[in-house]
Amino acid sequence: MDPVISIRPLLAVAVAGLAALAVLVLNNREKLRDLVSPLAAIAMFAIVASMAPTVLAGGTFDLRLFEILPGIDFAFRVDALGMVFATVSSLLWIVAAIYSIGYMRHLNEHAQTRFFACFAASLAAAVGGAFAANLFTLVIFYEVLSLVTYPLVYHHEDEEGWTGSRKYLVYLMGASKSVLLAALALTYHLAGSLDFVPGGLLAGVDASPALLTVVYFCYLFGFAKAAVMPMHAWLPAAMVAPTPVSALLHAVAVVKMGVFCVLRVVFHVFGTGLVDGLGLGIATAYLVSFTILMASIYALTRDDLKARLAYSTVSQLSYIVLGAVLLSPVAMVGGIIHIAAHAFSKITLFFCAGSIYCASGKRNISDMAGIGRRLPWTMGAFFVASLSMIGVPPTAGFVSKWYLALGSVEAGEIAFLVVLLVSSVLNAAYFLPVSYVAFFGTETQESPATVREIPMVTIPLVATAILSVSMGIFPGYFLTLAEGVVR
Repeated sequence: MDPVISIRPLLAVAVAGLAALAVLVLNNREKLRDLVSPLAAIAMFAIVASMAPTVLAGGTFDLRLFEILPGIDFAFRVDALGMVFATVSSLLWIVAAIYSIGYMRHLNEHAQTRFFACFAASLAAAVGGAFAANLFTLVIFYEVLSLVTYPLVYHHEDEEGWTGSRKYLVYLMGASKSVLLAALALTYHLAGSLDFVPGGLLAGVDASPALLTVVYFCYLFGFAKAAVMPMHAWLPAAMVAPTPVSALLHAVAVVKMGVFCVLRVVFHVFGTGLVDGLGLGIATAYLVSFTILMASIYALTRDDLKARLAYSTVSQLSYIVLGAVLLSPVAMVGGIIHIAAHAFSKITLFFCAGSIYCASGKRNISDMAGIGRRLPWTMGAFFVASLSMIGVPPTAGFVSKWYLALGSVEAGEIAFLVVLLVSSVLNAAYFLPVSYVAFFGTETQESPATVREIPMVTIPLVATAILSVSMGIFPGYFLTLAEGVVR
């Protein structure tokens, strides 16, 4: 099928970018300012959804804007892999926008205009990256995403905020300005282009295996947003940000941009054949398996709920990379759909953490005894999302983990099946006690009137919990897209 030349990829990015500008212009008109983000989110999702039928049928949308150098264009291309990321980002922006308004108003947070403007700009960067046609365009949006989320991380402007935001920027920008830049330069030198190519841009180039291996690991660690150990420390440090930002960082945009970039490298820069031929798949699988297990162990030791969720994110991201590098079709499908499964479930968990904080001011799990009886909708949604993270049917997490487990068997790598099973047990060990303490723990001293649900915060988290179950029952859309990538 010939690509469709269309301006729609640019429009999807422009909607969010213009929303950021509109928020700044409406700084002194709070009600209109707050209305901008939900409306822009709906418009972006409508544009993305309008391209879905063509992409599901195996087609693509192309838009080349201008040439930078021979073989390097600033260009968009909407394909199946990009559509997975863009669908998740644009859909979850709708609920995140509503949740953010309720959260920021209830806590009377300062600098709300800056917050909403940077939030919208980050979604523009995420969708721009999803629709990037080549490494150059992808890295531009990757860098923009780092810069526009930096003010969100230091939002509280206290000592803890400045420390966390510095680590955030040092890790992400430091990695991209060193090893990632080197990988781009070497790729251009070897291939004469930075375009994504089915089967791999570097497949068939005349280069030594040692050089290609160096380039590969420069990409893996240069895209530090993927949080593969040891490039993970920025992620827990970023928990100083407000909870809507944590949800953005851990579910919608930032970390998903990281693993999305790694998948692009595996599928469309190196290609599965070259990754297999160099033995990079199995090496990466062991590396991310270590990340999966160690991050889960770290999560077990954290009493702060957001910190526990942060280390859970480090672990769950590596599921996505593991699926890709196992190189069996079923495992690759599992890794791709885990982008959506993790996003729907993890954003719910962070929304719940924010709801608990808004209602009670509590951050530590040990202080949440009995809170489930005061916040039944919040903690009910937390329990559902926890089941998805563990991989219990009929949730979204079960579908992706099922494919990953089958893919491990298909690849003949039983060791990684064991990793998946052990990590699921660890998931249960650090998620289920939260729900148990909340529902069955001894009541604290607050009166029921003091701790209660906040509708504008609670409704979005219930909606995302429903999404977690809906994808588990009706996974067809994401499965079709993932199968389109693997074909």
